[in-house]
Amino acid sequence: MGRTIVPIGPYHPLQEEPEFFSLTVEGERVVDIDVRIGYNHRGIEKLSERKNFDQSTFVIERICGICSTSHPFAYTRAVEDIFPMDVPERAKYIRTIIAEGERIHSHLLWLGLAGHFLGYNTVYMWVWKLREEILDAMEILSGNRNNYAMFKPGGVRRDIKESDIPDVLRKVESIVGTLEMLRDAIMDDPVIHARTKGVGVLTKEKSIEFSALGPTSRASGVARDVRKDSPYAVYDRLDWDMIVTQNGDVFDKVVVRVLEMLESVKIIRACLLNLPGGEIDAKIKNVPPGEGVGHIEAPRGETFHYVRSDGTNRPVRHKVRAPTFMNLPTYKATVVGETISDATIILAAIDPCYCCTERMAVRDVDGARLYDGQDLIRLSQLKTERLRKELGFGS
Repeated sequence: MGRTIVPIGPYHPLQEEPEFFSLTVEGERVVDIDVRIGYNHRGIEKLSERKNFDQSTFVIERICGICSTSHPFAYTRAVEDIFPMDVPERAKYIRTIIAEGERIHSHLLWLGLAGHFLGYNTVYMWVWKLREEILDAMEILSGNRNNYAMFKPGGVRRDIKESDIPDVLRKVESIVGTLEMLRDAIMDDPVIHARTKGVGVLTKEKSIEFSALGPTSRASGVARDVRKDSPYAVYDRLDWDMIVTQNGDVFDKVVVRVLEMLESVKIIRACLLNLPGGEIDAKIKNVPPGEGVGHIEAPRGETFHYVRSDGTNRPVRHKVRAPTFMNLPTYKATVVGETISDATIILAAIDPCYCCTERMAVRDVDGARLYDGQDLIRLSQLKTERLRKELGFGS
C-alpha cells in the first residue's frame, strides 16, 4: 500500500497555537510523524525584561489564558528565590487556593473538549456547565473568571474576605457529585473503553525518555509532581494524593485528570477552612543582584521560570519553559501505529496549551484537498458511533 503525507497544521482546531505535524500514513494507519514547533513567538520574555518586576507579573499572566496563574506563580517564586525571602503564611494559602481552582477549571475545559472529539457532546455540555461554578468561585476570590491578577513578588494582591468563604466552598463542593458520576461513567462505559483503552500508549520508559510532565507522565506510571517532590506554598501541610496510573493510554490520561480534580477540591476546602490571619504581602522594595529559579505544578505539568537581576528594578533575563514544550514530542511515540481517526484524540490527550487559531487544511502530496479540521473530528466521532453499534449500544 502506498504512503501518503497528511499534514496537520500549522493551523488546526485542536491546536490553539500554530504547530505542524506531518503524518505519514499507509491507508488509515500512521507509520511515521514529523513534529515541528516554533511557528508562534510573541516575545513575552523580552517584553518582561522591559517592565519592572511587578509589571512583569501581568505580562507573564498573558502567556496562557487557561493557566494564567501558573506562570505568575512560577515567576514570583523565581524572583523570591533571588533573595531568598519568606512569603507571608496567609499569602501562601491564598496562592494554593487560586492555583488549585485553576487546575480544576483547566481539567474541566479539557474534559469537555475530549468528550466533543469523541462524539460525546452531552458530556461536553455538562462539563462546561460544571466549569461555570469554578469560574464563578474564582471571580468571587479575585474579581476575574480568568487572568486573576492575584500574584505579585512577595505575596498576593488581594485578600480573601471571610464573608466570601461559604459561597466559594459551596460552589467548589457543588461539582463533586457530578465529577463522581462522570468518574463512574468513564469507568463503566464500554464504548469509552473501546475508544480510548490501548490507544496512544506512552510507556513509562518512553515517558522518562521524553521527560514528559504532569498528567501525561503520571498516566504512564511516573510518580512525578512538583507539589510532592519539591513542595511549595502549603502543599506539604495538606492531606492529598498524587494520582498515578500505569497504562499510559488516552483512557488513563482521562482518569488521572478526573481524579486530580477531586483532590484539588480537597486542597481548596482545607485551605479555606484553615486560612490563617496576618499579612498577604511582604512588600518587596528592591530586588538585589542575583539569579532565581521558580517551578510549580501547572495543570499540564511543571512550569519553569528563570529570572536574573542586576540590582535595578527590572529583570535583565527572563526564561520560561512551559510543560507542553516537553509533552509535545511524546506524540511521536504515541501516534505511530494508530489510525488517522485516533490521531486527534491522542494529540488532545496531552492537553497541548496553545493560543487560539482555528483554521487548517489537509492536502495530499499532489496538493489535492483531503480533510479540513472538522473532517478529522468527524472521523473520530464516526469511529465512536461504529464502536457503539458493534458493542450493541445503537447510535
